Amino acid sequence: MADTPRLRPLPGPPPILVPARRDGRVVLPGDARYEEARLVANAAIDRRPAAIVLARDTADIVATLSLARESGLPLAIRAGGHSAAGYGTADGAVVLDLAGLDDIKIDGASGTALVGAGVTAGALIAAAHPFGHTVPFGDAGQVGVAGITLGGGIGWLVRKYGMTIDSLLEAALVTATGEQIVASPREHADLFWALRGGGGNFGVVTGFRFQLRPVDTVLAGDVVVPATPDVLRNLVDVLAGAPDGLTVMPSIMPAPPMPELPEAWHHRLVAFLSFCHAGPAGDDERSLEILRSFGESVVVGLERKPYPAMFPPPSGSRVAYTTGALFVDELDDAAIAIIERRMASPSSPDALVHMRVLGGAYAREPNDATAFGHRDRRALIWLITPFDDLAGAGRHGAWTADFEAELLAAGCGSGSYSNFLTNDGEAQLHAAYPPATLARLADIKRRYDPGNVFRSNLNIPPAPGGAAA
Repeated sequence: MADTPRLRPLPGPPPILVPARRDGRVVLPGDARYEEARLVANAAIDRRPAAIVLARDTADIVATLSLARESGLPLAIRAGGHSAAGYGTADGAVVLDLAGLDDIKIDGASGTALVGAGVTAGALIAAAHPFGHTVPFGDAGQVGVAGITLGGGIGWLVRKYGMTIDSLLEAALVTATGEQIVASPREHADLFWALRGGGGNFGVVTGFRFQLRPVDTVLAGDVVVPATPDVLRNLVDVLAGAPDGLTVMPSIMPAPPMPELPEAWHHRLVAFLSFCHAGPAGDDERSLEILRSFGESVVVGLERKPYPAMFPPPSGSRVAYTTGALFVDELDDAAIAIIERRMASPSSPDALVHMRVLGGAYAREPNDATAFGHRDRRALIWLITPFDDLAGAGRHGAWTADFEAELLAAGCGSGSYSNFLTNDGEAQLHAAYPPATLARLADIKRRYDPGNVFRSNLNIPPAPGGAAA
């Protein structure tokens, strides 16, 4: 381990960390790289870790875990840094940054991909495309493979091929004690079940093996329709009943004054039906007919394109935002009334109600097959409130939380998706995991991380009693 970063705590409160050798893998407060290295994607998150370790291999990870144990400092694991809640950083913590674990190996013969935990979704999608295949991730290429996979993964191919976790074959990880293991249906099967939706609660995942799925070009664009009560009332029924190759992500918001839209629609509540048709090109027109069936519509940006084009390069700018999430089976009159009223006076002009309509392959897995336990739900609502005024973060957070609470109180939905949360705590934990799922996760947590070392996440406390696996 001569090349690993060796950190040692010095006496005195609070602990001070210094590297025994400066090989560029450790960033400390005051270093030239610190201010940039401490940032995560959500600009509303402003935290100052005690040290940031830029891991290059498993030995670095083992050494960092040892440091966290010996120093007593909290540990935060960062892969892509796109956790909405900012779990990849924490004040006074040791941040273990996995971006350097970025190897990708595509095996065309077996149709699998072996990737490091620091790989981004866009990088893997681009690497797999020459083979005519992909892995179903979300809708943003800059998101880290590790975070989206461990939370579940709901994206453009969710109805055709299911969630990201449905393509996961095995995962390599380092436990809290530094043991290196592989979880799969054959080894540590209980842990493999937990990793598929249970987040980073059980260890540092260093690599994933995925089953590749065939996809080449897709038809994509937006069909914009007025968000009338009739349209919203029928939205889930129509889109959840479409062929599996069509996945639609509606966004309900005031129409921007874009030239493609009739001037009479500007600032009126509309639904952008952003879609991806991954079926045969001969079925494209049928998909458009389904989307146009809601009535008056405008098609924007329609194009059949290579699947990687669904994941354009990031702009490089950071955006502050807060969110809420819940599952629904329909938009009933109560939900529609709440959405109309809330969107008429949002705390931020950029607020929107984003949806992901489910069904298809997503729904064909049983609720208890993985730690993600909402397969019977027909749609996911994601309340997104971006904002520029960082001083008003509390106001925007309160508005979004109240919006979510009002929908829940009216019986319009239930549950939540851990990857879409900016708040945590016991209520969110119980919303993300059904009772039986949470009890099973807590027992697995007890066996693999009884000391709750991995707690910078939507944290699952270990069940009492027993010893580590």
